[in-house]
Amino acid sequence: MPALRTSCTMRWHRRARARHTLAEITPPVESTQKTVTSIAGAAGIIGAGNIVSRLLGLVREMVIADYFGASPYLSAFRVASQVPTMIFDLLIGGMLSSALVPVFSDYAEKRKAELWELASVLFSLAAVLLTGLIILLELGAPVVAWLLGGGFEPAVLAMTTRLIRVVLPAVLVFGISGISIGLLYSLQRFAFPAFGAAIYNVGLILAAVFLAAYLDVYALAVGILIGAIFQFGLLAPGLRDGRFRFSLNLRHPGLRRILKLYLPIVLGLVVSQVGIAIDRNLASRTPGESIAWMQYATNLVQFPLGLVAAAISLASLPSLARSDYAGDDAAYERTLGVSLRMVLVLLVPATLGLFALARPVVALIFQHGEFGPHDTVQVANALRFYLIGLTFAGIDQLLIFAFYARKNTLTPALVGIAAVGIYLAVALSLIRPLGMIGLVIANSCQLTGHALIMLFLLRTSLRRSRIGETALKSLVAAGGMALAVHWSARQVAALLGAEGFIPWLAQVAVGAAVGLAVYAALISALRVDEWATLSRAITTRLGLTRRKRGV
Repeated sequence: MPALRTSCTMRWHRRARARHTLAEITPPVESTQKTVTSIAGAAGIIGAGNIVSRLLGLVREMVIADYFGASPYLSAFRVASQVPTMIFDLLIGGMLSSALVPVFSDYAEKRKAELWELASVLFSLAAVLLTGLIILLELGAPVVAWLLGGGFEPAVLAMTTRLIRVVLPAVLVFGISGISIGLLYSLQRFAFPAFGAAIYNVGLILAAVFLAAYLDVYALAVGILIGAIFQFGLLAPGLRDGRFRFSLNLRHPGLRRILKLYLPIVLGLVVSQVGIAIDRNLASRTPGESIAWMQYATNLVQFPLGLVAAAISLASLPSLARSDYAGDDAAYERTLGVSLRMVLVLLVPATLGLFALARPVVALIFQHGEFGPHDTVQVANALRFYLIGLTFAGIDQLLIFAFYARKNTLTPALVGIAAVGIYLAVALSLIRPLGMIGLVIANSCQLTGHALIMLFLLRTSLRRSRIGETALKSLVAAGGMALAVHWSARQVAALLGAEGFIPWLAQVAVGAAVGLAVYAALISALRVDEWATLSRAITTRLGLTRRKRGV
């Protein structure tokens, strides 16, 4: 399963790995304070694996920038690497949180033998179907390359075809890994999948460092295969007690339940993948480096999104599912409201802070080796426009999970179709006058539109959530923070100069420190409860760590 999407637009993981606890569990009566603390603590645990993965993801991108810059051939790799991602999202990723984990969880509680039997059927089906699909796509690789990158120069398009053929076998490994992750979450074995993405990045990094001199951009394609194998190798020990056998029992009741939950979202998934294909094709008709620039910017935005939204969504989903299962609407609404407020408190400042420091951040991370100053300017420009949709993407991920907790997979799929329509309308209108930036704006409009529609549909469950109040306070505090960050970065640049590793590092470090201090002071003065609770949770966790070390 791809650890980080290789999309050149911000089509972030909305189907993050999660578990429904829908067995016979009656939720206790929770106060808002207890709910906040519970979700904050759980999100912190899940976030540990995310942090390692995201840091290694940045290292991976730094290595790629150093060896390959933003060349057209790197754009060819970005397009080729999208193929296994699209297949995974359509066939496995789409059913992971919406179908696999809920059904697996029902079996894991008391029917372990049936769980292994169902898993055997799924593994067997995946092996047969994905192998056949890989063979077909290997033969049809030129057509796939044209559909995704038809605007490339002939040499770049030919390279895309060859790279697609190299990465396609990873589809089988990603599929098996995705099913394994569903099993591990249903069994509450979180450590293995939490660090799976990190080990995937290690594979790509090693391939780039040791093979680039011999294979050029093919090294990255080989790195996808190595990373996929590494990832499955990490997951496999978590299922060592599993009793698996080859089985194509298509009449298994669990398989029917999975299909029943999965089929309503198929239309949305298909439309989403068609939208991605059109996006790639449009991007390939802009300057040859555009896809590479857009991907670098996307990966920077994925960092705060993965740390905040994915962790909080994963932590809150079991509570949402338990509340819905017990018919406790008040607990459901309380958990959803608390989670949304936490996302806002963390992502709004991340958005404005990264906007203020866009150029020094890009230069610090990427500007070395084959990645030059012009690349920095282009990536920073794309980053700023992507940031428009960051906070909306964060709350949208949680809102989708809120529907999944109620076993409603159809509504998010239908909203997704509408959002793709928004993207296409904006992209086709802006690509001629604005080129790459037009596509970036279109993607931010898609994310914003999707989130606003989802908020409207859940308005009844959010009537007492106070998210409007929290959003306003967070925006005020983050606005003051952004001004302070911008001012401090300019002072550092005036003192040390604007260019060079030390000036970039100083601008980012001083800006981040000033920003954190100013935001903490302002958000505390505005009396935002979630900030105080998060601060206590972090302090408590660090305090526990110190006590344990002292034992």
